[in-house]
Amino acid sequence: MTQAIRFYETGGPEVLRLENVAVGDPGPGQARVRHSYIALNFIDVYFRSGRYPLALPNGLGSDAVGVVEAVGSGVTDIRVGDRVGYLIGPQGAYAQARVMPAEVLIPLPDGISDRAAATLMMKGMTAQYLFRQVYPLQGGETILYHAAAGGVGLIACQWARAMGVNMIGTVSTDEKAELARANGCAHTIVTSRENIVERVKEITAGKGVSVVFDSVGKDTLMDSLDCLQPRGSLVSNGTSSGSVVVDSSLLAAKGSIWMTRPAMMHYIQPRSHMLEMAAELFEHVLAGRIVSEPQQEFALAEAAQAHRALEARKTVGATVLVP
Repeated sequence: MTQAIRFYETGGPEVLRLENVAVGDPGPGQARVRHSYIALNFIDVYFRSGRYPLALPNGLGSDAVGVVEAVGSGVTDIRVGDRVGYLIGPQGAYAQARVMPAEVLIPLPDGISDRAAATLMMKGMTAQYLFRQVYPLQGGETILYHAAAGGVGLIACQWARAMGVNMIGTVSTDEKAELARANGCAHTIVTSRENIVERVKEITAGKGVSVVFDSVGKDTLMDSLDCLQPRGSLVSNGTSSGSVVVDSSLLAAKGSIWMTRPAMMHYIQPRSHMLEMAAELFEHVLAGRIVSEPQQEFALAEAAQAHRALEARKTVGATVLVP
């Protein structure tokens, strides 16, 4: 038996329960992973609250790291004792151990600790696909990035600096602004006391930016559109404040704006491509261009408390659960 978080109905953090569950041997094409750290992501809130549908009862979480305890038949590139991480697959990462499809497991380099890797699976790979695939940055661009002091945001700050990208980041407090700048964000906008559009126009001498990466959604949509240059691009990569509904005529009125709502699943497959993405991310980390460690840790049994802190914006950077 092992312990895992389960929930039987959607709702607030209080629906999360720590239970004893059975974890069997891996079948063909599978591996059993003993977790060392589990990542907390805002998408977990979407599943828990019912914004994203999920058959219930179910586990929660899609992102963890650990060591392979056993492998099933047909598994050739993952071995017992390997340190691995993953960010896709069935929900249920909030657990001490679980059986996973071996094809989603990413081997971890020796120079990257489990603790650091737990912040890199979903969050680092998100920065990779946003900056290198969804809107491939070349260096020299001026961009606007919302939630720059979040888990993905701090990695994005460093990635932008490494590429020579002039990043403007929005944050909610002065403390978060200081953290974002320390990680490479060239300019910060404190939304609790500064006007986003006015500050972007000031920073860009009235030109606006070529692309906005907006994980906030409903509350920042209009500001994002108003910060863009004509024919600029809005990457709507999250909806933490609510869903985004856009009339296409608004995109025309705002300057023939391009808009996309990317999903990781459409950028990370097949496995060979996922491993190439991870290799690029790990190269930056091993070279010291990206440094990422959890800013908050909670025990697995404190998953509900961790969700409350995340939703109340009381966290910065990455948060992990420790089984």
